[in-house]
Amino acid sequence: MGLFITFEGSEGSGKTTQIKKAGEYLKRKNISFLITEEPGGTRLGNELRKILLNKSSLHINGKSELLLFAAARAQHVEEIIRPTLEDGKVVLCDRYSDATIAYQSFGRGLDIDDVRWINNFATRFLTPDLTLLFDIPVDIGLKRAMKRISRIVDLPVEDRFESEEIEFHKRVREGYHALIKSDPERFRTIDASRGIDDIHRDVCRYLDSIIGT
Repeated sequence: MGLFITFEGSEGSGKTTQIKKAGEYLKRKNISFLITEEPGGTRLGNELRKILLNKSSLHINGKSELLLFAAARAQHVEEIIRPTLEDGKVVLCDRYSDATIAYQSFGRGLDIDDVRWINNFATRFLTPDLTLLFDIPVDIGLKRAMKRISRIVDLPVEDRFESEEIEFHKRVREGYHALIKSDPERFRTIDASRGIDDIHRDVCRYLDSIIGT
């Protein structure tokens, strides 16, 4: 089996930039890897991503949101993640089941045991070997996210969660901190308020620690 490494963080944490740079790092070291994302990674996941991340007049309640994320994840795990791991490759995934606990349980207020059960059902208990959490104060992260969104031209804008009230984002961050406390061996927390290169050095150090190169 390969290694399953997830990149987590709230809006504006820079995790998507860092996962791309991590892939470049692994490529230079001749390590076979795959970068993927949630929701996404499959045709079904990409269609559900449009519904879940693009703000529109479509109202999605918390339970429906949870189940849509779970459906995308179930397809992703079976079609992409497990086969890649069975091929012995490293999988770098931009968000995974921890995000569902942080956003739908802590953010939306859904029962955490229900959320965990649905996550486990969707993934058949597939757990990351390492999770890098890019932690950033909510106000800084949202400013970064909105600046990024303002530069998007001729592409669908993924701004549904960015449009939530600030208290929602504070609860999400609290949720991630609670997850760290519950599974400290799996999580590595990275201060995402710093510059890209400083953060990348931390990412490389943690990758080396688990990959062993």
